[in-house]
Amino acid sequence: MNALSPWAISSSTELAGNTSVIFELKADPVTFKVNLTSDSIWIQTELPAGGRVAFRAAYSPGTNLEIVKTTPQAEGIILSLASAIGKQNLSIVIDQTESSPVLRYTSSLIPAKEMLIPNWPKDILFNGQKDNPEQTDGKIHAGQFGTRTGFLYLSQTRPKSATLLYLQNLTALCDYCDRTETSLGDTVGGEWPELGFSLPPSKKPLPAGEEVILSDAFIAFSEEVPEKESDLMRLYLDLLARIYLLLPKPETAYKHWPDILDKGLKDLIDSPGCWSQVTGHKYFNAYVSDYETPPEIMVQLAVLLPLIDYIEWSKKEMEVTKTIKEGLPAFFDKKLGTIMRWLPAAEDKLKGEEEQKVPKVMDSWYLHHPLLNLSRLALKGDKMAKQLFLDSLEFAIKVAHHFKYQWPVFYKMDTMEVIKAETAEGKGGEKDVAGIFAHVMLQAWELTKEHRYLNEAERAAKTLQGYGFEIFYQANNTAFSSGALLRLYKITKNKLYLELSYMCLAGIFRNVQLWDCNYGYGKNFPKFFSLYPLNDAPYTAVYEEQEVFSAFHDYLKHAEDVDILPSVKLLIAEYIRYLVDRSVYYYPSMLPTDMLEEKVKMGEVDPKLWIALEDLQDGWLKSGTVGQEVYGAGNAFGILPRHYLQIPAEPFMVYTDYPTSGFNAKKGKQISFTILGDPRISCRMMLVKTKKKKIPGFKVLIKGHKVPLKARPVSNGNLEYTIPGNSDITIQLHS
Repeated sequence: MNALSPWAISSSTELAGNTSVIFELKADPVTFKVNLTSDSIWIQTELPAGGRVAFRAAYSPGTNLEIVKTTPQAEGIILSLASAIGKQNLSIVIDQTESSPVLRYTSSLIPAKEMLIPNWPKDILFNGQKDNPEQTDGKIHAGQFGTRTGFLYLSQTRPKSATLLYLQNLTALCDYCDRTETSLGDTVGGEWPELGFSLPPSKKPLPAGEEVILSDAFIAFSEEVPEKESDLMRLYLDLLARIYLLLPKPETAYKHWPDILDKGLKDLIDSPGCWSQVTGHKYFNAYVSDYETPPEIMVQLAVLLPLIDYIEWSKKEMEVTKTIKEGLPAFFDKKLGTIMRWLPAAEDKLKGEEEQKVPKVMDSWYLHHPLLNLSRLALKGDKMAKQLFLDSLEFAIKVAHHFKYQWPVFYKMDTMEVIKAETAEGKGGEKDVAGIFAHVMLQAWELTKEHRYLNEAERAAKTLQGYGFEIFYQANNTAFSSGALLRLYKITKNKLYLELSYMCLAGIFRNVQLWDCNYGYGKNFPKFFSLYPLNDAPYTAVYEEQEVFSAFHDYLKHAEDVDILPSVKLLIAEYIRYLVDRSVYYYPSMLPTDMLEEKVKMGEVDPKLWIALEDLQDGWLKSGTVGQEVYGAGNAFGILPRHYLQIPAEPFMVYTDYPTSGFNAKKGKQISFTILGDPRISCRMMLVKTKKKKIPGFKVLIKGHKVPLKARPVSNGNLEYTIPGNSDITIQLHS
């Protein structure tokens, strides 16, 4: 038996005797009926196999809510409501454009008087066939944490009827938060059978006479009640994509990344705060002006690899890469036979103020991330990187075997003593490390062709079964894991690995923010579709986002000959599009100085430097609390080579904010490539001038369309197009 709140008891009692139906619509496998009770408008929803759930679409405390006007609309209804607290407008729409229906209800209030809101009921009540919510059961698979997407993913299990994805469009509620000085963190949740969204208690009153949205909810339904982990993850991705297509999304704007990169590159190389010198070698600091922490190998390689991407794209030589490489061999410990996290020659700087800031203490993922980057260099032909990589593999395998592919958070490298076993009590260690270890082993197999490395990758991958949404420990490592598992599937044809790859992706998309924080300081920067670095992090971070962006590009590249889920193609492409738009706002020079934290944890923040902040916070909090992240410098170096297609001997580049593949430029004739993603969403393509002279004559064609596309002239003589995803593009140059 479920305990109920007074709201649930009174609501279920009223609904039990309520036979008046204002509006009814059947959308297989669900039937919707709109009812009025004394204080609420309810959407009674009849699910398969006798399940029932009611959605409170509008609410007015008291017993005097009245319907003033009803206006039918396509597949829905608009209601004008009145009560003592003011006038309310409610729109109810059921979308049936695809196989699964999606319910959307949007309510707004014009307060009659200046009004404080001390509490507010949840908007979902599973109420059973006889309106007995205490006798229903269900399972919440995942939900909102902090300021991530306001969602619930759940199944009703008594009766076994349906699975729902509920998503509150929190962007629409930012006016409420701005006026009441409240945050939208942790506003969606609850306990069975009362769930959903409730308004955060106001600190300041809502002004009288000004309309404000109180709810904008989307609910996708499926009659499937998955029992297998793989089905649960697949359905989540599919339902999320289904709602995403209907979700209002902010506009993006073109950012000229070549200029942004030039500014960041100059500051990275020239700013003394980015560098330290140890035993005659220069090393990047992790944070600007953090001279207390010894150099870390992860930091050096996290900057080096994107720099090399840029060098390969631009065909420019850079002395800075030589400087970084010269310092790498000093991280190798001959006694242990492995690279170390901290530079051994500077370990005496560690003061032990944090658990991992102790000599020879390893954060589990920190061993594998540098190995992954060394393997990438090795596969490009770098002999020094190959030696460091191969010489460290036996130690990495030894650690994996010692912990049976289930890594703790921190351990001592010389004794294997566990310093910190779990991320939190009962949560286990760093679960996605098995995936990045598998990635390292696949790289070793590709480099050496030794089959034992492929065997290691498979053994590690199989241990990921059963983690579900808990697989996500750190965003970039979970993304690397997804790609490694996809590669394992392609090599072995074992479908388990593809399913585990989807599990990793579900874990990533469960940790994004599908809303724009337009209140407080959040008005100064876009945050839609941003990604949190850890499963419990309170802020989004540039380094992890940049690496997930790159990993997602690689994922789509490896998936070109695999029939992956359309929902995966859609969500990955959209994450990439929004990152290219908003990640420039990690640079403090793009933000008002009054929203930057004065006292930072690591080093200092120089607002004039084009070095990205680690953190962007909730709208009521200042950002840059951790510091300026030197190892996040790969942001621009990753974007430019992946989104600007260079045309030999022509005065322009082709820019797209979606990922592309198959680029081919025939000198003086035509350019062809494929824009990836989903045809149901469009992206931006631009012809960006690289010289003063005009772009020569040409026409742009989409495969299957006979009429050339028309351009929109934009600033600086550039030309812009709107292109549907999953399109084959040809640009024919006039001779």
